[in-house]
Amino acid sequence: MRILVIEDEPQLARHIARALSRQEHEVTTEQDGFAGLQAALNHPPEMIVLDLNLPNLDGSSVLAQIREAKSPARVLILTARGEVGDRIKGLKAGADDYLSKPFSMDELVARVEALGRRGMAPTASDLLDVADLRMDVKHRRVSRAGKAVQLSPREFDVLQVLMEEPTRVFSRTELCERVWQREHEYDTRTVEIFITRLRRKIDSQFDVPLIHTLRGRGYTIRPEAALTL
Repeated sequence: MRILVIEDEPQLARHIARALSRQEHEVTTEQDGFAGLQAALNHPPEMIVLDLNLPNLDGSSVLAQIREAKSPARVLILTARGEVGDRIKGLKAGADDYLSKPFSMDELVARVEALGRRGMAPTASDLLDVADLRMDVKHRRVSRAGKAVQLSPREFDVLQVLMEEPTRVFSRTELCERVWQREHEYDTRTVEIFITRLRRKIDSQFDVPLIHTLRGRGYTIRPEAALTL
């Protein structure tokens, strides 16, 4: 993958670049927010490792502008340990995953590799349909009522899990295991954030919601008429 690392600590940036290069990724680095944003927009990478605490332009602003530009790049944000507010803010702004400092390079590489996988397990068809919602798995496109819906890579992955088994109720733990494919330390708010983001993009403009929360059980996707509580 083409990976852009935006990290203002030179030594850490070098370590990250070296670890990813060993996995045969093409890595470039920038050490301030403005330069990182320009690199992301002028030479779009497939993956961005983004520190939130950056000079000139903070990481949250960089992330917001990257998503505003409709960049499909997957974004792994780096946060200080215990900075839950920054983590939640970053996920709401469109990040796909996070890693708290300090971290091991093995863990960072594992996170990057997991984010880089395109899609879940192979499906019987490249097209998934639930009511007027359609997903093109092969080309990673989503539309509702014929209108394109722009999703981040992680939002796409969460929605794919739901659409592959419509009417099935997935607990928060099941969604984490299916999407992140590992034991994960996320608190429940993380899953809720991605569901909220999907609802805003998929259901907010339509009279019939497709994504539902079943209190105490989890989440499901199905037409409202088919929902039995």
